[in-house]
Amino acid sequence: MIKFTLKCAEGHRFESWFQDSAAFDKLDAAGMIACSVCGDAQVEKAIMAPAVSAGRKGAAPAREDAPLSAPASPAEQALAELRRRVERESEYVGMSFAQEARDIHEGAAPERAIHGEARAEDAKKLIEDGVPVAPLPFRLGRKSN
Repeated sequence: MIKFTLKCAEGHRFESWFQDSAAFDKLDAAGMIACSVCGDAQVEKAIMAPAVSAGRKGAAPAREDAPLSAPASPAEQALAELRRRVERESEYVGMSFAQEARDIHEGAAPERAIHGEARAEDAKKLIEDGVPVAPLPFRLGRKSN
């Protein structure tokens, strides 16, 4: 097993364990690695300091700073709270979001809060048709590291 420090396109740093470097590359190529703070799937390995033990029986010193996955600024804290709230208070409907939102708007499905994924052209059509939708500033519905 190997632990990598990762960084998303938004600059969040977090750590995750992988079987080996090839496992990271395979998961990254499949888009299955996401930022633990904002959910961004654009992640890369960050520069890491190696964990060197003090001696044969010694262990690496414990880090005293905040965990890398902790939001660093008030804006990041607000986004993290918004993400938790959306996950807690709405239903994930995946790629059927556009149809489900349209059905709710037209009364063909029960009214409820939903979130999911939609192709850009489907989202544009919903907006043009007056269906109240908005993009989220993070990705949901996928397992994050």
